[in-house]
Amino acid sequence: MKITRKIYLGMTIVEMLVAIFIFTIGIAGFTLLFSRTWRVNKYTLEMGQSSIAVSQGVKQIVNYVRGARQGDDGSYPLKSAANNDLVLYSDYDKDNVTERLHFYKSGQDILMGVTNPTTIMPKSYPVSDQQILTIAKYIVNDASTPIFYFYDKDYYGGATQNPLATPATVSDVRIIKIYLHINIDPYRTPDNIEMESLVKIRNINDYDRLK
Repeated sequence: MKITRKIYLGMTIVEMLVAIFIFTIGIAGFTLLFSRTWRVNKYTLEMGQSSIAVSQGVKQIVNYVRGARQGDDGSYPLKSAANNDLVLYSDYDKDNVTERLHFYKSGQDILMGVTNPTTIMPKSYPVSDQQILTIAKYIVNDASTPIFYFYDKDYYGGATQNPLATPATVSDVRIIKIYLHINIDPYRTPDNIEMESLVKIRNINDYDRLK
């Protein structure tokens, strides 16, 4: 009786090396794709979180601007109005005392300086900011894109509306636009997030006069 033997051939060393090489390339490609996807998703998430935080800061500024009122020393509600620097009087902490609030850009932050009036009569406000708070971060407005725009009583809206020249005459200001570009890393995509808010000063009318 003739016995037939089956011979099973395994992979040669060359075939094994090729298989390992292909597997390694596949793993490397998957790892690179995963890494890039993670970075993009992480960046998008951080941008979303930053925009939410900035939105909350802008809401605070809007509330302070809307509630601007005469200072406790009799000062006009607005003290100064420049492209990236705004000073007004408002009850910041709802204590029935009118603080002087100073909004300005420092680096990529928007800061708010808070100054309380003196307790002795006649009341006055110290020259320097007594307390400085960070209102918003990652603000990347360039020199040609101001944070603040100012409009008078004839504001009618629309893209063709020209703001007042700055520094604006504070007695002419009735409406303030806050316009921000937000980006946690300006050198990476996606592009800047734009945020805009328009606020009318509630306690100023055409009969108000500067002190």
